[in-house]
Amino acid sequence: MQHEILSMKKTFLDTSRLLVGILFIFSGLIKANDPLGLSYKMQEFFEVWNMPAMDAYTLGFSIIMIVFEIVAGVAVILGWRMRLFAWLLLLLIIFFSFLTGYAVISGKIRECGCFGNCIPLQAMGSFIKDLILLFLISILFIYRKEIKPATSKINSLFILALTIIFSFSIQWYALRYLPLVDCLPFKIGANIQEKMKPPVNAVQDSTVIRFVYEKNSKIMEYTADQLPADLDSSYTFIKRYDKLIRKGNAEPEIKDFILIGESGNDSTRQILDKPGYQLMLISRNFPQSNPHWDKSFLLLYILAKSKNISIFLVSSNRPEAEAWLNANALGKTSSHSEGIPIFGCDATAVKTAARADPTLYLLKKGTILNKWSFASMELGIPVLAGLPVQNESLSAP
Repeated sequence: MQHEILSMKKTFLDTSRLLVGILFIFSGLIKANDPLGLSYKMQEFFEVWNMPAMDAYTLGFSIIMIVFEIVAGVAVILGWRMRLFAWLLLLLIIFFSFLTGYAVISGKIRECGCFGNCIPLQAMGSFIKDLILLFLISILFIYRKEIKPATSKINSLFILALTIIFSFSIQWYALRYLPLVDCLPFKIGANIQEKMKPPVNAVQDSTVIRFVYEKNSKIMEYTADQLPADLDSSYTFIKRYDKLIRKGNAEPEIKDFILIGESGNDSTRQILDKPGYQLMLISRNFPQSNPHWDKSFLLLYILAKSKNISIFLVSSNRPEAEAWLNANALGKTSSHSEGIPIFGCDATAVKTAARADPTLYLLKKGTILNKWSFASMELGIPVLAGLPVQNESLSAP
């Protein structure tokens, strides 16, 4: 009987260890595909907590946290140094539970970024997931001294070393060449204008009008059908507001992607409705000096002009964009009298579209045909070379 109990206990520990390890590896790998996504989610928390000074460090925190998640998952599966990793995992899951719990209670953050943009989880779903993990990790913590390594120390160290190298490498690739798996709305094949519309058969938010009155120093709220029969001057009207009853799903995937021209007008439809090919260079922060990718972009510019393909620039920082264009003799003050037009855009929309900074898009009537990061911009040269020459009327945005 005792033998069966011990066997069941070992099976339960092994199963818990495997589940925890797989979940941490899976979570880490999804976030490693887009470390900037986690960085922006951290900034969202810091903004809510009025700590904007921490924004400069979020990418570093993101990279380190992702590496730790993957390494911890592998270490748990290997059963390597469980006395140490049980403590680390317990502290980490308590921290995660606090964050997701805060998101649920405060209602200020809808998604916690636990599985990145590929598997968006609402705050409540993330909180429940963390509570389950907290239970499993607590079991591992209680019995951490009984968990034996699955392989030798040398093998474990070798596997963990490869894991660390892989974890950093995949994030380096994503930051330099764009995510391996594009789960963002600005993916190849997507039509930007269609993504700016609510989903088909979307459910709108359900709200109810509530009236707030004060009577005899007491604050009372009523819906329209609950207003008291004796409503008179003894009631002091305070306010009326709409209370959310059920959250819908009518939000578009792409929000606030509004292209503002030099005149201050909204040019989004004018640009995205235009037939023919277009190149869109979008950046969060243009460098003050000439970067290494500017030669590739200049070649693309010359090639695009020879085929009457229009080029425009999108940024949330117009002065930086203008300075960069002028430094490369592409601005309106340069020898190219027409220059490359600049369109301002919301910073969050730019962050979403330019995961690698900058990113070059090949568009056709608002549909994304291809895109390249700053590190792979030269790959766009043969693509443009294979495109037909357009009518001159299509060459200006």
